[in-house]
Amino acid sequence: MKRLTQSPARRLRRSAAAIAVTALASGALAGPALLGSPAFASTAAHPAGKTAYSFQTLDNSSDPTFNQLLGINDHGVIAGYFGSGLSGHPNKGYLLKPPYGQANYVNENFPGSVQTQVTGLNDLGDTAGFWVNKAGTSRGFLEWNGVFSSYADPKTPAMKGSVNQLLGVNNKGIAVGFYVDAKGNMHAYELDQNTGIFTALKVPGGVSTAATGINNAGDIVGVSQDSSGVISSFLLAGSQLITYQFPGGSTTEAFGINASDEIVGSYLDGSDVMHGFTLSHPMGRSSGLASKFEPAAEPVLSRHGPRHRDRRGHRAHPGDTGQADLQP
Repeated sequence: MKRLTQSPARRLRRSAAAIAVTALASGALAGPALLGSPAFASTAAHPAGKTAYSFQTLDNSSDPTFNQLLGINDHGVIAGYFGSGLSGHPNKGYLLKPPYGQANYVNENFPGSVQTQVTGLNDLGDTAGFWVNKAGTSRGFLEWNGVFSSYADPKTPAMKGSVNQLLGVNNKGIAVGFYVDAKGNMHAYELDQNTGIFTALKVPGGVSTAATGINNAGDIVGVSQDSSGVISSFLLAGSQLITYQFPGGSTTEAFGINASDEIVGSYLDGSDVMHGFTLSHPMGRSSGLASKFEPAAEPVLSRHGPRHRDRRGHRAHPGDTGQADLQP
């Protein structure tokens, strides 16, 4: 695939949304980011040994040309979507329940939306994601106790094609995501669905930042890019903020975190090959790949930024047309 020349902010936006591809009506390109990286000496191979792995392909037959599974809860329920977002293949969200047959797919699309991605879910079956209207504007959504609510950070530019995405939600109704400003930079936030209040999440030195996952303890992971274009992952646990970069690699991106604070994500090697990683005991105790990570910044108190109540959110029940919310 030919590399596309893009600004660092746009590259990060595509990269952080690799779990939330934004082809959609806004015209962004689908697929994982292809990002540049500095020289990389070598990455040691990890032999499989005698460990047995079992992979299973799960495609919704409504569009077998493109499926992404973006989250799974403790009950084995999976969140995802089909459709690349290109012409004739709109994003359509779903949940997939065990035993994972075609009859176990349940469509989940925001009422009145042109396209929808379900990006995460909690152990109660509540979901998070984003939807796109006819004007190409994307907004986050939560489906809580069977009721859809749409959300946009009040600081989002009021213009056609503006972007809000929710990428994770925990059992307490705390969701995380980002919005994109007029310059194309992302801004991470935490949203309390109980109050509709947004809290800014800031990484010192970060020009463009997205929050991508949250666990039931409220620990948050995400991705941040500085002014020089370096992309790192971060963990915000209570009042402690630590950023991470895979040693010798680049573009280290955290996409999920579990109850044990184990983090999963990806990084690029010197040949622009993307690799998955798991980081265990990120707060200090080394285990597995954790010993290969190095904190890229000192712990910083950063969670308690400005708080804003959602002014654009509206509630929509299944079957609503949502037509009143189809403008930027």
